[in-house]
Amino acid sequence: MCGIAGIVSRNDINSSVSPDILKKMSDIIQHRGPDSDGMWMSEDRLCGLAFRRLSIIDLSSAGNQPMVSSDGKYTIVFNGEIYNHLEIRNELENLGYKYHSKTDTETILNGYKQWGSAIVHKLSGMFSFAIWDSNKQELFAARDRVGKKPFYYSHQDGHFVFSSEIKSILLHPNVKKEFNQNELPNYLNWCMSSRRESLFKGIKKLAAGCSLHLAADGDLKIERYWSPISSFTGYNDLNEIELQSEILRILRLSIKDRMMSDVPFGVFLSGGIDSSLNVALMAELMDRPIDTFTVGFEELEKYNELKYARIISDRYQTHHHEILINERDSFSVLQDLTWYEDEPNGDPVCIPLFFLSKLTRDSGTTVVQVGEGSDELFVGYPWMMREYNFYHSYWKWFVALPQSVRMSTFKLASPMLKSMGKFGQLDYIRRAAFGNEHYWAGMPIFPPVQQELLLKNGFHNLLSITPDYVSELHQEALKQKPDMDYLQRIFYVELAQRLSEILLMRVDKIGMAHSIEARVPFLDYRLIEFVMSIPPDKKIPDKKTTKYLLKKAVETILPKEIINRPKQGFWAPVNEWMKGQWYDYALNNVNTSPLINEYFNTEYITQLFKNHKSGKQNNGLKLFQLLELSLWSDRFF
Repeated sequence: MCGIAGIVSRNDINSSVSPDILKKMSDIIQHRGPDSDGMWMSEDRLCGLAFRRLSIIDLSSAGNQPMVSSDGKYTIVFNGEIYNHLEIRNELENLGYKYHSKTDTETILNGYKQWGSAIVHKLSGMFSFAIWDSNKQELFAARDRVGKKPFYYSHQDGHFVFSSEIKSILLHPNVKKEFNQNELPNYLNWCMSSRRESLFKGIKKLAAGCSLHLAADGDLKIERYWSPISSFTGYNDLNEIELQSEILRILRLSIKDRMMSDVPFGVFLSGGIDSSLNVALMAELMDRPIDTFTVGFEELEKYNELKYARIISDRYQTHHHEILINERDSFSVLQDLTWYEDEPNGDPVCIPLFFLSKLTRDSGTTVVQVGEGSDELFVGYPWMMREYNFYHSYWKWFVALPQSVRMSTFKLASPMLKSMGKFGQLDYIRRAAFGNEHYWAGMPIFPPVQQELLLKNGFHNLLSITPDYVSELHQEALKQKPDMDYLQRIFYVELAQRLSEILLMRVDKIGMAHSIEARVPFLDYRLIEFVMSIPPDKKIPDKKTTKYLLKKAVETILPKEIINRPKQGFWAPVNEWMKGQWYDYALNNVNTSPLINEYFNTEYITQLFKNHKSGKQNNGLKLFQLLELSLWSDRFF
């Protein structure tokens, strides 16, 4: 894992890339690659590429980037790991290609020379990369199938600027630092911007599973090369035992692939099924103890998972590391988080993850396996099960009523539910009344019905942005498969928004803040495609047991107390912290923020704080989200 940056300039007045600007763009993301750096400029100065290296494979200087093809035609910068690069390399060597390193970077470069943009279909791994064709004066870029690695870009006034992090792009003089108010509703709903744009106006994201082509005439085209149902040809007919066996087979293969490394690696261990399974399957392949890492909270035992992590550590005799943090520790890193995140990620899990990543790096470990994606694939969240069942019962009944009846119900229910603070329940009625989609990915923090109170009247025109975006995601899914079952749609929407832009970005940004690489075996595209082929009645046969198939599959591998333990989840106790040391600081910071005062009803925000302090409502997550937004605004604007 590394950091990449680049500029393509075709401005009529200034079409020459400045090496000084490119160097600054590289230096500001040094944390992503502290081992070495490199810069390359095309002879005509139309393109410049920069690279920060975190050495994982081929630690020699032969693995440095930017890397130029043997014929001098192509130059690449690449962030990530390609787990099947040796197989592709063997194929290319049989075609006559000569290698000068042992890196996966060179395999992508040679593969692009041989197959062009079709190389993305051969790659198994996590990646974002850009390749400049000096002959055609064109740029090709791609982001991995599920969005494990970020790719941000700005395309304005003849300048195409890209990087692994937004702060790098902001150093280009032609990129104006402006707030993107059109992403504010998405941030309030999900605690992160959408898959298409950032909270900086004009700075966009290359979405997961997409590639980008910048032609010589400046024309920019983006294409989707993969989706979760790319290979779907029909449901498989395996029985339950066969399904469990195949899930474990693919997982074993996925974990084995992700053990490719020339540096020490370990596991983030919570003691849940996902991380415990990572340890168990890795232990089958190792002849030394696995390094495991766990974080807990000093003053709030109910949030700790240390007991379960220790059960797994003892069972598999891991080399276990723990860190305990408290309210004061967490408070001290709030401003650092907004810098490393680039744009606010309102998920408070970023706090314990920050300390966990630091513990990992301080121990000498550079690569870790993490459990993200399992809950989405196997219906592991209770609310996913609830939403699925709700859609097939009350939702279908209610949306079948005339719209006039639905609208009347919404108008009648609004005053009562708003007075009770039941905004989530009210928003279900609103979605049905206005013909919006039922499933929105995750649970809204501030749904539109509450944003109406939170935002000033002059910004209520923004309230339709998130419902329209969700509709776009559902229509995109149905365009690919018109008869897509609702579990498939749920995962499609989760992968497009919450998983790629919140969960995977928190792992990437916070991990890279400490120069560690996180690998995600549950999000191997082969496992995703297989699970998408499982009929709903086999995935959740009783419509109530979360992770049914995975739990059944691991019964002979993991202890029963791990499989049957209540789901707790990786979390941070912001409800408690927002009543203690954080309260006055957060209230003052939020209410004095120029951004907050421009867009928000501060009287309503103050009431949210008071209701939380008194215990009338648990608003900790909402207040943390507003605090993150104000701290980010202070830092970048």
